[in-house]
Amino acid sequence: MLSFPSSGCCRVSSTARAYQFQTSTSPSLFFTATNYKFRFRIARAVSGLADDSVSDGEQKSNYAGVQLEEIVDNRIKSGKLRLDNWITSRINGISRARVQSSIKAGLVHVNGRVVDKVSFNVKAGDEIKCTIAELQELRAVPENIPLDIVYEDEHVLVINKPAHMVVHPAPGNTSGTLVNGIINHCNLPNVEFSKEEALSDTEDSDDEFNSFCSQSSSCEGLHSRLSVASIRPGIVHRLDKGTSGLLVVAKDEHSHMKLSEQFKLRTIKRIYVSLTTGVPTPVAGRVEVPIGRDPNNRIRMTAVTGPVNSRKARHAASRYKVIEVLAGGSCALVEWKLETGRTHQIRAHARYLGVPLLGDEVYGGTKSMVLSLLRPRTPPSLHSEIIKMVSKLDRPCLHALTLGFQHPHTGKQVHFSCEPPIDFDEVLSQLRKIGICLKTISISIGHSLLETGVLSRKHLGSNPGCVGAE
Repeated sequence: MLSFPSSGCCRVSSTARAYQFQTSTSPSLFFTATNYKFRFRIARAVSGLADDSVSDGEQKSNYAGVQLEEIVDNRIKSGKLRLDNWITSRINGISRARVQSSIKAGLVHVNGRVVDKVSFNVKAGDEIKCTIAELQELRAVPENIPLDIVYEDEHVLVINKPAHMVVHPAPGNTSGTLVNGIINHCNLPNVEFSKEEALSDTEDSDDEFNSFCSQSSSCEGLHSRLSVASIRPGIVHRLDKGTSGLLVVAKDEHSHMKLSEQFKLRTIKRIYVSLTTGVPTPVAGRVEVPIGRDPNNRIRMTAVTGPVNSRKARHAASRYKVIEVLAGGSCALVEWKLETGRTHQIRAHARYLGVPLLGDEVYGGTKSMVLSLLRPRTPPSLHSEIIKMVSKLDRPCLHALTLGFQHPHTGKQVHFSCEPPIDFDEVLSQLRKIGICLKTISISIGHSLLETGVLSRKHLGSNPGCVGAE
Protein backbone atom coordinates (compact mmCIF):
# COMPACT_ATOMS: atom_id res chain seq x y z
CA MET A 1 0.00 0.00 0.00
CA LEU A 2 1.32 3.38 -0.94
CA SER A 3 1.49 5.91 1.84
CA PHE A 4 2.08 9.51 0.84
CA PRO A 5 3.05 12.21 3.32
CA SER A 6 1.16 15.47 3.53
CA SER A 7 3.82 17.27 1.52
CA GLY A 8 5.55 16.24 -1.68
CA CYS A 9 8.95 14.60 -1.45
CA CYS A 10 11.35 13.73 -4.25
CA ARG A 11 14.02 11.07 -4.27
CA VAL A 12 16.95 10.23 -6.52
CA SER A 13 18.05 6.61 -6.68
CA SER A 14 21.55 5.52 -5.74
CA THR A 15 22.48 5.21 -9.42
CA ALA A 16 21.79 8.90 -9.87
CA ARG A 17 23.69 10.07 -6.80
CA ALA A 18 26.94 9.48 -8.65
CA TYR A 19 26.26 12.67 -10.55
CA GLN A 20 27.29 15.86 -8.85
CA PHE A 21 24.29 18.13 -8.39
CA GLN A 22 25.04 21.43 -10.06
CA THR A 23 23.13 24.51 -9.06
CA SER A 24 24.85 26.69 -11.62
CA THR A 25 23.00 27.26 -14.85
CA SER A 26 24.31 26.53 -18.30
CA PRO A 27 23.71 29.06 -21.07
CA SER A 28 24.73 26.56 -23.73
CA LEU A 29 21.30 24.97 -24.18
CA PHE A 30 20.66 23.95 -27.74
CA PHE A 31 17.48 25.99 -27.87
CA THR A 32 19.12 29.32 -27.09
CA ALA A 33 18.82 32.10 -29.67
CA THR A 34 22.26 31.86 -31.24
CA ASN A 35 24.22 33.69 -33.93
CA TYR A 36 26.17 30.67 -35.08
CA LYS A 37 27.58 30.88 -38.57
CA PHE A 38 26.65 28.14 -40.99
CA ARG A 39 28.99 25.20 -40.80
CA PHE A 40 28.95 23.50 -44.17
CA ARG A 41 29.83 19.93 -44.77
CA ILE A 42 29.05 18.00 -47.95
CA ALA A 43 29.05 14.23 -48.00
CA ARG A 44 29.13 12.73 -51.46
CA ALA A 45 28.73 8.99 -51.25
CA VAL A 46 26.80 6.07 -52.62
CA SER A 47 25.92 4.42 -49.34
CA GLY A 48 22.97 3.79 -47.09
CA LEU A 49 24.78 2.36 -44.10
CA ALA A 50 24.78 4.23 -40.80
CA ASP A 51 28.50 3.67 -40.22
CA ASP A 52 29.20 5.88 -43.26
CA SER A 53 27.03 8.67 -41.93
CA VAL A 54 28.02 12.32 -41.84
CA SER A 55 30.29 13.08 -38.89
CA ASP A 56 33.23 15.36 -38.27
CA GLY A 57 34.61 13.51 -35.27
CA GLU A 58 32.99 15.67 -32.61
CA GLN A 59 29.46 16.24 -31.40
CA LYS A 60 27.97 19.41 -32.90
CA SER A 61 25.90 21.60 -30.61
CA ASN A 62 24.34 23.24 -33.66
CA TYR A 63 23.79 21.51 -37.02
CA ALA A 64 22.73 24.65 -38.90
CA GLY A 65 23.95 24.62 -42.50
CA VAL A 66 25.16 21.02 -42.48
CA GLN A 67 24.59 19.62 -45.96
CA LEU A 68 24.02 16.09 -47.15
CA GLU A 69 24.21 15.09 -50.79
CA GLU A 70 23.92 11.36 -51.22
CA ILE A 71 22.37 8.57 -53.25
CA VAL A 72 20.27 6.00 -51.44
CA ASP A 73 22.15 2.71 -51.43
CA ASN A 74 20.84 -0.11 -53.60
CA ARG A 75 21.45 -2.45 -50.66
CA ILE A 76 18.63 -1.03 -48.53
CA LYS A 77 15.91 -3.48 -47.65
CA SER A 78 12.75 -3.49 -49.68
CA GLY A 79 9.73 -1.82 -48.17
CA LYS A 80 8.86 1.69 -47.02
CA LEU A 81 11.68 3.96 -45.85
CA ARG A 82 10.66 7.44 -44.70
CA LEU A 83 12.64 10.42 -45.87
CA ASP A 84 13.06 11.84 -42.35
CA ASN A 85 14.27 8.52 -40.98
CA TRP A 86 16.80 8.06 -43.78
CA ILE A 87 18.32 11.54 -43.38
CA THR A 88 18.45 11.14 -39.59
CA SER A 89 20.43 7.91 -40.03
CA ARG A 90 22.92 9.68 -42.28
CA ILE A 91 23.82 12.65 -40.03
CA ASN A 92 25.43 11.48 -36.83
CA GLY A 93 23.75 12.71 -33.63
CA ILE A 94 21.00 14.85 -35.15
CA SER A 95 17.43 14.47 -33.94
CA ARG A 96 14.59 13.44 -36.24
CA ALA A 97 12.62 16.51 -35.19
CA ARG A 98 15.42 18.76 -36.47
CA VAL A 99 15.44 16.90 -39.79
CA GLN A 100 11.66 17.16 -40.05
CA SER A 101 11.80 20.93 -39.59
CA SER A 102 14.33 21.15 -42.44
CA ILE A 103 12.10 19.06 -44.71
CA LYS A 104 9.05 21.20 -43.92
CA ALA A 105 11.10 24.33 -44.65
CA GLY A 106 11.72 23.13 -48.22
CA LEU A 107 15.42 22.40 -47.72
CA VAL A 108 15.34 18.83 -49.02
CA HIS A 109 15.44 17.80 -52.69
CA VAL A 110 14.79 14.30 -53.98
CA ASN A 111 15.95 13.76 -57.57
CA GLY A 112 16.05 17.51 -58.08
CA ARG A 113 12.56 18.24 -56.74
CA VAL A 114 11.69 19.90 -53.41
CA VAL A 115 9.97 17.45 -51.06
CA ASP A 116 8.37 18.93 -47.93
CA LYS A 117 6.56 15.80 -46.74
CA VAL A 118 8.44 14.15 -43.86
CA SER A 119 6.82 10.75 -44.50
CA PHE A 120 7.82 10.69 -48.19
CA ASN A 121 9.09 7.21 -49.08
CA VAL A 122 12.56 7.01 -50.60
CA LYS A 123 13.88 4.14 -52.67
CA ALA A 124 17.21 2.81 -53.81
CA GLY A 125 18.90 5.09 -56.33
CA ASP A 126 17.16 8.30 -55.20
CA GLU A 127 19.50 11.31 -55.12
CA ILE A 128 18.88 13.31 -51.95
CA LYS A 129 20.19 16.77 -51.15
CA CYS A 130 19.51 18.25 -47.72
CA THR A 131 20.52 21.38 -45.83
CA ILE A 132 19.79 21.46 -42.11
CA ALA A 133 17.75 24.51 -41.10
CA GLU A 134 19.17 27.08 -38.74
CA LEU A 135 17.88 27.05 -35.18
CA GLN A 136 15.35 29.81 -34.80
CA GLU A 137 14.97 32.28 -31.98
CA LEU A 138 12.59 31.33 -29.24
CA ARG A 139 9.20 32.99 -29.21
CA ALA A 140 8.99 33.07 -25.44
CA VAL A 141 9.81 35.50 -22.64
CA PRO A 142 11.95 34.52 -19.64
CA GLU A 143 9.92 34.64 -16.42
CA ASN A 144 11.02 34.26 -12.84
CA ILE A 145 8.93 31.19 -12.13
CA PRO A 146 9.99 28.94 -9.24
CA LEU A 147 10.96 25.51 -10.57
CA ASP A 148 11.05 22.38 -8.43
CA ILE A 149 14.28 20.96 -9.83
CA VAL A 150 14.81 17.37 -8.72
CA TYR A 151 18.09 16.94 -10.60
CA GLU A 152 20.30 19.04 -12.85
CA ASP A 153 23.62 18.71 -14.63
CA GLU A 154 25.03 20.30 -17.77
CA HIS A 155 23.02 17.98 -20.02
CA VAL A 156 19.58 17.40 -18.47
CA LEU A 157 17.04 18.84 -16.08
CA VAL A 158 14.51 16.73 -14.18
CA ILE A 159 11.64 18.86 -12.95
CA ASN A 160 8.68 18.13 -10.68
CA LYS A 161 5.97 19.98 -12.59
CA PRO A 162 3.11 21.30 -10.46
CA ALA A 163 -0.47 20.81 -11.52
CA HIS A 164 -1.99 23.67 -13.53
CA MET A 165 1.32 24.61 -15.16
CA VAL A 166 1.34 24.45 -18.95
CA VAL A 167 4.53 22.94 -20.37
CA HIS A 168 5.04 25.32 -23.30
CA PRO A 169 3.46 28.54 -24.59
CA ALA A 170 0.15 28.11 -26.39
CA PRO A 171 -2.85 30.23 -27.34
CA GLY A 172 -4.25 31.56 -24.08
CA ASN A 173 -1.12 30.47 -22.21
CA THR A 174 1.69 32.63 -23.53
CA SER A 175 3.21 33.15 -20.08
CA GLY A 176 3.63 31.24 -16.86
CA THR A 177 4.69 28.07 -18.68
CA LEU A 178 7.47 25.66 -17.85
CA VAL A 179 9.38 26.85 -20.91
CA ASN A 180 9.22 30.46 -19.70
CA GLY A 181 10.67 29.33 -16.38
CA ILE A 182 13.42 27.25 -17.99
CA ILE A 183 14.53 30.16 -20.17
CA ASN A 184 14.84 32.33 -17.08
CA HIS A 185 16.56 29.63 -15.04
CA CYS A 186 19.21 29.19 -17.71
CA ASN A 187 19.71 32.91 -18.31
CA LEU A 188 18.58 32.84 -21.93
CA PRO A 189 17.81 36.06 -23.83
CA ASN A 190 14.45 37.79 -23.73
CA VAL A 191 12.71 36.90 -27.01
CA GLU A 192 9.16 37.90 -27.82
CA PHE A 193 6.58 35.14 -28.29
CA SER A 194 3.79 35.93 -30.73
CA LYS A 195 0.31 34.53 -30.28
CA GLU A 196 0.04 33.67 -33.96
CA GLU A 197 3.03 31.34 -33.64
CA ALA A 198 1.81 29.73 -30.44
CA LEU A 199 1.55 26.00 -30.21
CA SER A 200 -1.27 23.87 -28.87
CA ASP A 201 -0.90 22.42 -25.38
CA THR A 202 -3.63 19.84 -25.26
CA GLU A 203 -1.38 16.81 -25.15
CA ASP A 204 0.02 14.65 -22.39
CA SER A 205 2.59 12.48 -24.14
CA ASP A 206 5.83 12.12 -26.03
CA ASP A 207 3.84 11.25 -29.13
CA GLU A 208 5.46 12.53 -32.35
CA PHE A 209 6.80 15.54 -30.48
CA ASN A 210 8.66 18.05 -32.62
CA SER A 211 10.83 20.01 -30.19
CA PHE A 212 12.31 22.28 -32.80
CA CYS A 213 9.81 23.50 -35.39
CA SER A 214 6.16 22.78 -35.87
CA GLN A 215 4.94 25.56 -38.08
CA SER A 216 6.29 27.07 -41.30
CA SER A 217 5.10 29.69 -43.72
CA SER A 218 3.89 28.93 -47.22
CA CYS A 219 5.77 31.98 -48.55
CA GLU A 220 8.51 31.53 -51.11
CA GLY A 221 12.13 31.90 -50.07
CA LEU A 222 14.27 30.29 -47.37
CA HIS A 223 14.25 33.26 -45.01
CA SER A 224 10.48 33.70 -44.98
CA ARG A 225 9.90 29.99 -44.46
CA LEU A 226 12.28 29.75 -41.53
CA SER A 227 11.47 33.03 -39.80
CA VAL A 228 8.10 31.85 -38.54
CA ALA A 229 9.25 28.55 -37.10
CA SER A 230 8.39 28.10 -33.44
CA ILE A 231 10.55 26.06 -31.10
CA ARG A 232 9.61 24.12 -27.99
CA PRO A 233 12.93 24.23 -26.15
CA GLY A 234 14.37 21.00 -24.88
CA ILE A 235 11.05 19.37 -24.04
CA VAL A 236 11.38 15.66 -24.74
CA HIS A 237 7.92 14.67 -23.51
CA ARG A 238 4.88 16.43 -22.13
CA LEU A 239 2.60 16.36 -19.14
CA ASP A 240 -0.86 17.79 -19.49
CA LYS A 241 -1.65 21.03 -17.70
CA GLY A 242 -3.55 19.24 -14.93
CA THR A 243 -1.00 16.46 -14.43
CA SER A 244 1.69 16.85 -11.80
CA GLY A 245 5.01 15.05 -11.53
CA LEU A 246 8.34 14.30 -13.14
CA LEU A 247 9.44 15.54 -16.55
CA VAL A 248 12.90 15.49 -18.15
CA VAL A 249 14.28 18.40 -20.20
CA ALA A 250 17.25 18.12 -22.57
CA LYS A 251 19.84 20.89 -22.39
CA ASP A 252 21.63 20.13 -25.67
CA GLU A 253 20.69 18.53 -28.97
CA HIS A 254 22.69 15.36 -28.35
CA SER A 255 20.79 14.78 -25.09
CA HIS A 256 17.51 15.50 -26.84
CA MET A 257 18.29 12.99 -29.57
CA LYS A 258 19.34 10.28 -27.11
CA LEU A 259 16.34 10.78 -24.83
CA SER A 260 13.92 10.90 -27.76
CA GLU A 261 15.39 7.63 -29.00
CA GLN A 262 14.71 6.02 -25.62
CA PHE A 263 11.10 7.16 -25.73
CA LYS A 264 10.78 5.74 -29.23
CA LEU A 265 12.28 2.40 -28.13
CA ARG A 266 10.05 2.45 -25.01
CA THR A 267 12.97 2.00 -22.62
CA ILE A 268 12.02 5.01 -20.49
CA LYS A 269 10.60 3.88 -17.15
CA ARG A 270 7.48 5.82 -16.23
CA ILE A 271 5.07 5.08 -13.40
CA TYR A 272 1.99 7.16 -12.73
CA VAL A 273 -0.55 7.00 -9.91
CA SER A 274 -4.16 8.08 -10.15
CA LEU A 275 -7.41 8.14 -8.23
CA THR A 276 -10.25 6.56 -10.19
CA THR A 277 -14.03 6.73 -9.93
CA GLY A 278 -14.77 3.11 -9.15
CA VAL A 279 -12.46 0.10 -9.13
CA PRO A 280 -11.26 -1.34 -12.46
CA THR A 281 -12.13 -4.95 -13.24
CA PRO A 282 -9.97 -6.94 -13.14
CA VAL A 283 -7.89 -5.20 -10.49
CA ALA A 284 -4.75 -5.61 -12.58
CA GLY A 285 -4.29 -5.93 -16.30
CA ARG A 286 -3.12 -4.56 -19.61
CA VAL A 287 -5.12 -2.29 -21.88
CA GLU A 288 -4.16 -2.47 -25.54
CA VAL A 289 -6.65 -0.32 -27.39
CA PRO A 290 -5.76 2.26 -30.06
CA ILE A 291 -6.33 5.92 -29.23
CA GLY A 292 -7.54 8.56 -31.66
CA ARG A 293 -9.10 12.01 -31.65
CA ASP A 294 -12.73 12.00 -30.55
CA PRO A 295 -14.75 13.21 -33.59
CA ASN A 296 -17.37 14.68 -31.26
CA ASN A 297 -14.94 16.56 -29.02
CA ARG A 298 -11.69 17.86 -30.49
CA ILE A 299 -10.01 18.36 -27.11
CA ARG A 300 -10.62 14.75 -26.12
CA MET A 301 -9.06 11.48 -27.22
CA THR A 302 -10.96 8.21 -27.26
CA ALA A 303 -10.22 4.50 -27.26
CA VAL A 304 -11.07 3.12 -30.70
CA THR A 305 -12.29 -0.48 -30.65
CA GLY A 306 -13.44 -0.72 -34.27
CA PRO A 307 -11.61 -0.11 -37.56
CA VAL A 308 -8.91 2.48 -36.94
CA ASN A 309 -7.85 3.58 -40.41
CA SER A 310 -10.53 6.21 -40.87
CA ARG A 311 -10.13 7.51 -37.32
CA LYS A 312 -6.36 7.98 -37.46
CA ALA A 313 -6.02 6.05 -34.20
CA ARG A 314 -2.63 4.86 -33.04
CA HIS A 315 -1.53 1.82 -31.10
CA ALA A 316 -1.59 2.40 -27.34
CA ALA A 317 -0.87 0.05 -24.44
CA SER A 318 -1.01 0.63 -20.68
CA ARG A 319 -0.52 -1.66 -17.71
CA TYR A 320 -2.41 -0.91 -14.52
CA LYS A 321 -2.69 -2.28 -11.00
CA VAL A 322 -5.01 -1.37 -8.15
CA ILE A 323 -2.86 -0.41 -5.18
CA GLU A 324 -5.70 0.28 -2.78
CA VAL A 325 -9.49 0.13 -2.86
CA LEU A 326 -10.90 3.31 -1.32
CA ALA A 327 -14.16 4.51 0.22
CA GLY A 328 -15.83 1.11 0.26
CA GLY A 329 -15.14 0.45 -3.40
CA SER A 330 -16.26 3.85 -4.65
CA CYS A 331 -12.74 4.79 -5.74
CA ALA A 332 -9.28 3.30 -6.11
CA LEU A 333 -5.62 4.23 -6.03
CA VAL A 334 -4.26 2.85 -9.30
CA GLU A 335 -0.71 2.52 -10.61
CA TRP A 336 -0.08 2.88 -14.34
CA LYS A 337 2.92 1.84 -16.43
CA LEU A 338 3.00 3.15 -19.99
CA GLU A 339 4.21 1.04 -22.89
CA THR A 340 3.42 3.82 -25.35
CA GLY A 341 3.10 7.57 -24.99
CA ARG A 342 -0.08 8.71 -26.67
CA THR A 343 -2.01 11.88 -26.11
CA HIS A 344 -4.04 11.59 -22.86
CA GLN A 345 -3.32 7.86 -22.85
CA ILE A 346 -4.04 7.11 -19.19
CA ARG A 347 -7.12 9.31 -19.13
CA ALA A 348 -8.53 7.70 -22.28
CA HIS A 349 -7.76 4.14 -21.14
CA ALA A 350 -9.21 4.78 -17.68
CA ARG A 351 -12.42 5.97 -19.33
CA TYR A 352 -12.40 2.89 -21.54
CA LEU A 353 -12.21 0.71 -18.40
CA GLY A 354 -15.22 2.57 -16.99
CA VAL A 355 -13.22 4.26 -14.23
CA PRO A 356 -12.41 7.83 -15.32
CA LEU A 357 -10.02 9.75 -13.11
CA LEU A 358 -11.40 11.80 -10.24
CA GLY A 359 -11.69 15.42 -11.28
CA ASP A 360 -11.34 14.68 -15.00
CA GLU A 361 -14.22 16.74 -16.36
CA VAL A 362 -13.23 16.02 -19.97
CA TYR A 363 -13.24 12.22 -19.65
CA GLY A 364 -16.18 11.68 -17.32
CA GLY A 365 -14.73 11.90 -13.82
CA THR A 366 -16.93 14.89 -13.04
CA LYS A 367 -17.86 16.17 -9.62
CA SER A 368 -21.43 14.92 -10.04
CA MET A 369 -20.09 11.49 -11.00
CA VAL A 370 -17.94 11.32 -7.87
CA LEU A 371 -20.84 12.40 -5.65
CA SER A 372 -23.14 9.80 -7.21
CA LEU A 373 -20.64 7.09 -6.28
CA LEU A 374 -19.84 8.24 -2.75
CA ARG A 375 -23.20 9.42 -1.39
CA PRO A 376 -25.13 6.12 -1.60
CA ARG A 377 -22.34 4.25 0.16
CA THR A 378 -21.78 6.66 3.02
CA PRO A 379 -23.91 7.69 6.00
CA PRO A 380 -25.44 11.19 6.06
CA SER A 381 -22.95 12.24 8.71
CA LEU A 382 -20.17 12.12 6.09
CA HIS A 383 -22.03 13.89 3.28
CA SER A 384 -20.84 17.38 4.19
CA GLU A 385 -17.19 16.23 4.16
CA ILE A 386 -17.71 14.51 0.82
CA ILE A 387 -19.23 17.61 -0.74
CA LYS A 388 -16.36 19.73 0.57
CA MET A 389 -13.77 17.31 -0.83
CA VAL A 390 -15.44 17.06 -4.23
CA SER A 391 -15.81 20.83 -4.53
CA LYS A 392 -12.02 21.16 -4.36
CA LEU A 393 -11.42 18.84 -7.31
CA ASP A 394 -10.03 21.10 -10.01
CA ARG A 395 -7.89 18.73 -12.08
CA PRO A 396 -7.57 15.03 -12.98
CA CYS A 397 -6.03 13.19 -10.04
CA LEU A 398 -2.99 11.98 -11.98
CA HIS A 399 0.66 12.21 -10.94
CA ALA A 400 3.89 11.15 -12.70
CA LEU A 401 5.47 9.32 -9.77
CA THR A 402 8.63 7.73 -11.19
CA LEU A 403 10.94 8.48 -14.11
CA GLY A 404 13.96 6.42 -15.15
CA PHE A 405 16.21 6.65 -18.18
CA GLN A 406 19.74 6.14 -19.45
CA HIS A 407 21.73 9.32 -19.01
CA PRO A 408 22.38 10.62 -22.54
CA HIS A 409 26.09 11.32 -21.87
CA THR A 410 27.26 8.93 -19.14
CA GLY A 411 25.16 5.98 -20.26
CA LYS A 412 24.27 5.16 -16.65
CA GLN A 413 20.72 4.39 -15.57
CA VAL A 414 19.17 7.10 -13.40
CA HIS A 415 15.89 6.89 -11.51
CA PHE A 416 13.85 9.59 -9.84
CA SER A 417 10.67 9.52 -7.80
CA CYS A 418 8.51 12.30 -6.45
CA GLU A 419 5.43 11.74 -4.33
CA PRO A 420 2.10 13.40 -5.18
CA PRO A 421 1.44 17.00 -4.16
CA ILE A 422 -0.76 18.14 -1.29
CA ASP A 423 -4.02 18.37 -3.26
CA PHE A 424 -3.72 14.73 -4.41
CA ASP A 425 -2.74 13.57 -0.92
CA GLU A 426 -5.65 15.38 0.73
CA VAL A 427 -8.18 13.66 -1.52
CA LEU A 428 -6.49 10.30 -0.92
CA SER A 429 -6.53 10.84 2.86
CA GLN A 430 -10.20 11.80 2.79
CA LEU A 431 -11.13 8.69 0.79
CA ARG A 432 -9.21 6.55 3.25
CA LYS A 433 -11.03 8.21 6.12
CA ILE A 434 -14.36 7.43 4.49
CA GLY A 435 -13.29 3.81 4.06
CA ILE A 436 -12.33 3.51 7.73
CA CYS A 437 -15.68 4.98 8.79
CA LEU A 438 -17.58 2.56 6.55
CA LYS A 439 -15.61 -0.38 7.91
CA THR A 440 -16.29 0.73 11.48
CA ILE A 441 -20.00 1.06 10.76
CA SER A 442 -20.04 -2.36 9.08
CA ILE A 443 -18.33 -4.00 12.04
CA SER A 444 -20.72 -2.29 14.44
CA ILE A 445 -23.74 -3.50 12.48
CA GLY A 446 -22.30 -7.00 12.34
CA HIS A 447 -21.86 -7.19 16.09
CA SER A 448 -25.36 -5.79 16.66
CA LEU A 449 -26.87 -8.45 14.44
CA LEU A 450 -24.79 -11.07 16.24
CA GLU A 451 -26.09 -9.95 19.62
CA THR A 452 -29.70 -10.04 18.46
CA GLY A 453 -29.25 -13.53 17.02
CA VAL A 454 -29.84 -12.52 13.41
CA LEU A 455 -26.30 -13.67 12.60
CA SER A 456 -24.19 -16.48 13.95
CA ARG A 457 -20.42 -16.22 14.38
CA LYS A 458 -19.86 -18.46 11.37
CA HIS A 459 -21.30 -15.69 9.18
CA LEU A 460 -18.73 -13.23 10.44
CA GLY A 461 -15.76 -15.57 10.11
CA SER A 462 -12.38 -13.86 10.20
CA ASN A 463 -13.75 -10.64 8.75
CA PRO A 464 -16.55 -9.19 10.92
CA GLY A 465 -16.94 -6.44 8.36
CA CYS A 466 -18.47 -8.87 5.85
CA VAL A 467 -22.10 -9.02 6.81
CA GLY A 468 -24.64 -11.51 5.43
CA ALA A 469 -28.24 -12.12 6.52
CA GLU A 470 -29.89 -15.48 7.11
